[in-house]
Amino acid sequence: MVSFRVAPLSPLYTSRVRTLSTLVVALFLAAASHAQKAVSFPTSDGGVVSADSYGAGERGVVLAHGGRFNKGSWAKQAQTLAAAGFRVLAIDFRGYGQSRGPGESAPMSAPLHLDVLAAVRYLRKTGAKTVAVVGASMGGGAAGDASILSEPGTINRLVFLGASPNGPAEKLKAPSLFIVARDDANADGLRLPGIRAKYEKAPQPKELIILDGSAHAQFLFQTDQGERVMREILRFLSGKFSAPARAGGK
Repeated sequence: MVSFRVAPLSPLYTSRVRTLSTLVVALFLAAASHAQKAVSFPTSDGGVVSADSYGAGERGVVLAHGGRFNKGSWAKQAQTLAAAGFRVLAIDFRGYGQSRGPGESAPMSAPLHLDVLAAVRYLRKTGAKTVAVVGASMGGGAAGDASILSEPGTINRLVFLGASPNGPAEKLKAPSLFIVARDDANADGLRLPGIRAKYEKAPQPKELIILDGSAHAQFLFQTDQGERVMREILRFLSGKFSAPARAGGK
């Protein structure tokens, strides 16, 4: 009769298996904390905002899309912000996806700032101690107006991508970062002169970053400058100001 003897596992092997198992669990938990979750909440004028929530923590960020985009367009940026410790809420404006509210048939003229403020309230009610808003194009105008029409401290920081507030910039109530491509234009011409004029009127602290190229708002993320844009946003939202104000294309 042939007999077999199984050698006991070495302590080193057992330790490595245990370490690997711990690493796998840690990665799983990290992925779960950044996973996308669908949420919805009411606006002050009877509408409903549909959003995707990412991450956890006490620092909230609202991502407000441009007219040619929706909440899903922010997925990569939302994951990056969540990995940096922010709790992110990418919203669909009324008239997009499942979001509804007065004026939804013509979002460009609807009170979109109410959708932004609804997202800010949702984040604060669910544990956020600070809330920043990153708005692109149409979403940037809505973000700016939300700051202008809200109480001081409601929104803690603002990022405008190829955008500026529709209302008077001197009434903004939060530190602001403006990012725009030098040759970004629409049917009326270059956007930079109008954005620069709003920037000049905005209160300190503020920053203006002018990039090379012509990409508009969220389209900046699809260019070779996309990583820089994300780094600048993370730096600004983390409170690491390099100067009270600066501009540059490099």
